[in-house]
Amino acid sequence: MNASVLNDVRRIAADVLRLPLEGVPASATRDTVAGWDSLAHVNLVLALEQEFDVQFLPEEMMEMLSIELTAMLVDEKLSARSSGTAR
Repeated sequence: MNASVLNDVRRIAADVLRLPLEGVPASATRDTVAGWDSLAHVNLVLALEQEFDVQFLPEEMMEMLSIELTAMLVDEKLSARSSGTAR
């Protein structure tokens, strides 16, 4: 996974969740981050779609169980776009 994508996802999540960047490690999950409820999750998805110019399917949104998994999904979408394939 691209470290830059992970850092960007962490930064966006910290902004959406109104936390310091240190409060959103790659291992962060909805269970370990205060305030990461369903509304915050939707806001995170929308912020990621806007920042990276991608769109997530409902099934993909359900896969976003941690910051690391979310970054992997974003990286996969960006790679697919640059190679001409889509997920």
